[in-house]
Amino acid sequence: MNNDSGVSRRAFLGTSAVAATTGLAAEKSKSTMNIIKTSRAPEAIGPYSQAVTAGDLVFCSGQIPLDPATMTLVGDTITQQTLQVLKNLSEVLKAAGSGPGRVVKTTVFLKDMNNFVEMNKVYASFFGEHKPARATVEVARLPRDVMVEIECTAQIDDNIDNISLLPLVRKNSIGSIVGK
Repeated sequence: MNNDSGVSRRAFLGTSAVAATTGLAAEKSKSTMNIIKTSRAPEAIGPYSQAVTAGDLVFCSGQIPLDPATMTLVGDTITQQTLQVLKNLSEVLKAAGSGPGRVVKTTVFLKDMNNFVEMNKVYASFFGEHKPARATVEVARLPRDVMVEIECTAQIDDNIDNISLLPLVRKNSIGSIVGK
């Protein structure tokens, strides 16, 4: 393989290829990756972590609307379930040294895209003026047959005092509970 193809291969494969060829990036990457676990969010119900930090980013696994203390489903409506999911996600972010205001990207998984408008109201209220990049997809089925699951990637804040860790819960004009 000539140098040109080696360079493009590293560019295509990203940091892991650079790490493999230099050894230096691999050591740095290895020393900055941490598993995040908190009892204030539901335990992982499979062979994965609640979140992993790498460098100044936290990668949060999908959260579903479970009560962290009992591991039982919270809410019968998309509004209630979305709020619980966002509360759980907020607690994982907090444990990682981040918060909702530092979220860069979310992925929302909906069991039924007809629930998008109601989910989006809670989501928009929760994040307020902060508008992370987002993808929303309908899926055939979610764990525990819930209506919504949300995962995210966020920056870790060096100054934890400046993070809004959990938006306040309030009722909107139609009486539904939403995050603020």
